[in-house]
Amino acid sequence: MATLEQVEKLREKANVSFEEAKAALESCNNDLLDALIYLERQGKVNAPSGGGYYTSQNTEEEKQTYTGNNYSRQNCGGTFKDAMCKFGRFCAKIFNIGNTNYLVAEKNGAMLFECPVTALILLLIFFFWVVVPLFILSLFFRFHYHFRGNEMGTEQVNKVMDGASDTAEDIKKNFTGEK
Repeated sequence: MATLEQVEKLREKANVSFEEAKAALESCNNDLLDALIYLERQGKVNAPSGGGYYTSQNTEEEKQTYTGNNYSRQNCGGTFKDAMCKFGRFCAKIFNIGNTNYLVAEKNGAMLFECPVTALILLLIFFFWVVVPLFILSLFFRFHYHFRGNEMGTEQVNKVMDGASDTAEDIKKNFTGEK
């Protein structure tokens, strides 16, 4: 139920009667903005001039409806298309980051291989139960891993990787009794 403050505020903004403001609020679940748009569509309020594009200003050409299998939406500013473009740009950016950063494996200071992060992620997704045990097992054979690249080759990330190698070495020394 609309409160007196909401009705009064809408009445001031829209210059309508209490009854019209209350009816608009109730039909819009007490949302002031929706109620104002509702009143615009009914022609009781004039749309702001020159202040952007509003759904109440659609031309008849833009008001297309569902016809058979060919759905043409009302002009909403291309929201689905824009969302898909943003998603595509996001995926391209992530893919680029994954292909310009590498996981580097070393043993005794010699580089054995480097793998793009994108390939590493795909391996983890499809072969998790093989890759993770091999990775952990390789740490016990004195493999050292670090990341190289602009985004992931930071000192902080590589400290974590060095910590994993050191922990594996400590466990190995404790197990074998080395000091």
